[in-house]
Amino acid sequence: MQVEGIHHDAQSLRRQGRDRRGLKPCTQALDPEREPPLGTHVVTPRRGYTHHGIYVGRGRVVQYGGLSRGLRRGPVEEVPLSQFAQGRAIWVRLEESGTVDRDEVVRRARFRLGENRYHVLTNNCEHFCEWCVHGEHRSYQVDELIARYSRAWHRLIALLARALFTTSARSFENHQVTQ
Repeated sequence: MQVEGIHHDAQSLRRQGRDRRGLKPCTQALDPEREPPLGTHVVTPRRGYTHHGIYVGRGRVVQYGGLSRGLRRGPVEEVPLSQFAQGRAIWVRLEESGTVDRDEVVRRARFRLGENRYHVLTNNCEHFCEWCVHGEHRSYQVDELIARYSRAWHRLIALLARALFTTSARSFENHQVTQ
């Protein structure tokens, strides 16, 4: 699927130093000279996470303010594209399905303007955008974070079990030798 204004040259992106961590494979860099298509899920990198919004036309984005201004929590709001990006690159999440009604995505985004129930793990800017585009309340960043902690927790338990088993086995062997 080709979308006007989207760079597809991976070599060029590497030369520009763009960082793809936190971006899905269907996410492509936006040409800074172009506007995203109406109803597009736009993404911009932040330190340690990516910030998400819905492009609603005329240089405006609806975003969950959340932590976009630092530690102050913010509501769903409509802001200029430049304020959304905060001087960083803008990426667009191309949808696998061409059946998304872009006007409906914009309507959903604007329907939630003023909502102020942001929660980083359960109701963040990516949850908001995925709901606007797919009707599914989901954050891939949160899913990945939970998966990482789960893997780390399992490794820790395995390490502790191995240490406990090794200590118990040595204790048993020492007990057998002294008898």
